[in-house]
Amino acid sequence: MKIYISADMEGITGVTHWDEVEHNKPSVYTQFQERMTKEVVSACKGANDAGAKEIWVKDAHYSGRNILSEQLPENVKLIRGWSGHPYSMVQELDDSFDALLMVGYHSMAGKSGNPLAHTMSSSKLDSVFINEQQTSEFFLHGNIAAKHGVPLVFVSGDAGLCEEVKDVSPNTTTHATMVGVGDSTINIQPETSRKAIREKVKMALSSNLKKCIWAHPDSFSLKVRFIKQQLAYRASHYPGATLLDAKTVAFEASDFDNIMRFMLFTV
Repeated sequence: MKIYISADMEGITGVTHWDEVEHNKPSVYTQFQERMTKEVVSACKGANDAGAKEIWVKDAHYSGRNILSEQLPENVKLIRGWSGHPYSMVQELDDSFDALLMVGYHSMAGKSGNPLAHTMSSSKLDSVFINEQQTSEFFLHGNIAAKHGVPLVFVSGDAGLCEEVKDVSPNTTTHATMVGVGDSTINIQPETSRKAIREKVKMALSSNLKKCIWAHPDSFSLKVRFIKQQLAYRASHYPGATLLDAKTVAFEASDFDNIMRFMLFTV
C-alpha cells in the first residue's frame, strides 16, 4: 500500500494555545513539535503494521517545517514547506495513493470544539461553506481525496472535529485527542493517545478501504465570509467571484481544483 498522511498541529494531544504551535516561543513550541512528530510516527507505525510499503507525509502546519524527520520510519517521504500548489495540505496527493490519513486536525472556524478552531486562516476567515455545508480543513481537503478516488480512512483531532467526520464520512475511523471547553482543553494522556493512533490506523487500513471513498459532486458552490470587509472586497475581484455582502464572497466551479485555486489566491 501507498499511504498519504497530512499532519496539522492544533489537534495534537494537549495543544491549547497559539504559543504552543508557533515558533516565536521556542521553549513552549518545541515540546509540542516533539509531540506532533510522535503522533505522526504512531500513524506511520500503524500503517506499516497494516502492510504499507510507501508513506508520504505532508507537514501541513504553519511553516510546514515542524516534524522532526529523523524520527520517521525509513519508508517515509516527508514534504516540508509550502510549494504554492492549490492542494495545500495534501500537496502531491493523486490516484496513486491507496488511502489518506489526517493527524492533528481541528474544528472549523465558527465552531467551539477547539480553542484554536479555524479554517485555513484564523486571521482572515470567519467561515467557509461548500454546497451550503460549513467547511473545515478536513472537509476542504477531503474533497480533493474524493476527486481522485482516494479513501479517507483515519482522522485524529479534537472531539468536535471527530463529530463532524462521523457526520460527513461515517466509515472513517476517528481518534479524539481532546475536548475543547471555551479557552481550555480536556486531554487524554499523550502516550495513551499515541498507542490508540497506531492501533486505529492499523485497523482502518486493514478494513474495506472503498467504504471510505466519498461521493464527488458535479459542481461546487463556495461562500467565504471574511473577518474584514477589505479582504472580501479584494477577493471579489477573483475571476468569477461575486460580493454577496460587505464580508461575504461567492464562487462557483464544476472542478474542485478551481475551488482550491480560489482559496489559494484569495486567502
